[in-house]
Amino acid sequence: MPAPAPGSGPGYFFRGLSYLPDPALRWFVLIPLTVNILVFGFLIYFGLQQMNGLMEQMVNWLPSWLSFLEFLLWPLLFLAMLGVVFFTFTIVGNFIAAPFNGLLAEKVQNLHGKTDLPEYELKDWLTLLPRTIGREVRKLTYYLPKAVILLILSFIPVVNLITPVLWFLFNSWMMSIQYCDYAADNRGVTFNDMLDRLKQDRNYVWGFGATVTLIMLIPFVNLLIMPAAVVGSTLLWEDRIEP
Repeated sequence: MPAPAPGSGPGYFFRGLSYLPDPALRWFVLIPLTVNILVFGFLIYFGLQQMNGLMEQMVNWLPSWLSFLEFLLWPLLFLAMLGVVFFTFTIVGNFIAAPFNGLLAEKVQNLHGKTDLPEYELKDWLTLLPRTIGREVRKLTYYLPKAVILLILSFIPVVNLITPVLWFLFNSWMMSIQYCDYAADNRGVTFNDMLDRLKQDRNYVWGFGATVTLIMLIPFVNLLIMPAAVVGSTLLWEDRIEP
């Protein structure tokens, strides 16, 4: 399969990945990356501990003649726990790293020749904290009602056959919103205005989000998701959305 073009949705993610070793971005990348590793590592450890406990309870609850079901329960429980871990990781990790992600996006915008933005440094993260946390809450209020509807649909027979596809499409859209928001916020674009602008370039935006969603499933590589997605989405915003 040929590599994605630099100007495609997936191409912007891989461009973001290629920027990570840049010395000008080093500290702006290392902090979100460290947050990523610590939060993800803790959630994996906690999730495995909880999964073992749940598995023991479920096996003890099963009558002896159904003990063979243990082999079916393990993969199902693992997939369910993995979903919870990724969902929690996305929310918690982004809340903690939000100010640093905003700084990283701004640094990329400045490197991209956008000199009309204020020059924040790492020491200014506390100044940005209230604003960035407010935007994270706004994203959460946008996400949760739609996620609840999809969750309800997942329990409806026949309809639930297509819900995995709907979840993928929705999560891909949310990944683009999540990461493009940092560049938009730096430019003073309101959340609703950002949504309107992203909808005007759905192919690129969805392609970028779908790539992030798929890469998130690859162990260890997914630890680079946050800084790479912030850089890639900032390039996407400045190249295609902002003009």
